[in-house]
Amino acid sequence: MSLDQILLLNIPPLILCSIMMVGAAILSIAGTLIFHRYIPQRNFKNHNDIAGPIFSTLGVIYAVLLGFMVVVVWQDFDRAKLNAEKEVNCLANLYIDSEPFEGAFKRKVHSGIGRYARAVVDEWNILAMGGYNLKAKEAIRELIVLYSNYSPRSETEKVFFASSINKLNELFDLRMLRLIDAREGIHPLLWFVLIAGGIITIVFTIFFGTESLSAKIGMSTFLAVLISLVLFTILEFSLPFTGSARISCESFKQLLVQLGL
Repeated sequence: MSLDQILLLNIPPLILCSIMMVGAAILSIAGTLIFHRYIPQRNFKNHNDIAGPIFSTLGVIYAVLLGFMVVVVWQDFDRAKLNAEKEVNCLANLYIDSEPFEGAFKRKVHSGIGRYARAVVDEWNILAMGGYNLKAKEAIRELIVLYSNYSPRSETEKVFFASSINKLNELFDLRMLRLIDAREGIHPLLWFVLIAGGIITIVFTIFFGTESLSAKIGMSTFLAVLISLVLFTILEFSLPFTGSARISCESFKQLLVQLGL
């Protein structure tokens, strides 16, 4: 498992958010106090006209990076949720398209759909760790073998059989995408850039001189806490099937209820 999965699995979201906020605040307060202990305040004020434009450029660059990452992780999360719903729809369509087939084959299809849906529900907690359920893998393989060994007996069956094969292929593709989304979060290099950029932004505020040291500490601390909140949001949505904001398997459960499987 990756470090972000370990954090999301083992630390409650409220505690994790608090740790990140407190850590950022400590970095800001401690850095300001240490610098001001050894460098006079007036030395910082003399360079405000130079530090201001540089900090504005730095802030814009980091703000754009943070905003871009929030949009990307939300889009990936939304896409993973949509793919999970499509997977449920594929199962429902397979169930409907099996109606014209002869009785024995139709019952096997219904049984296979139910077995796969139940296995996916059991698989959900395993997804949080980036794994998968062997029973779900076996269930979809059995559905593929079942359709591979069946020969349509009429023109009507041929039409519904072709539609079922397309849905079965789509089901397999959606399952693979779900497994990939469950274990692939943000690249470690991007995490390094996000964290390093946050630290640089917080540290840079130290080089501004103000009349009131407490006001400076307060403003830089608020900035640090805000950055940590955005980073926490990115972390929570970076893995769609892990953490408190993870995608639910309720749609698979509802499918089992609606189809009586």
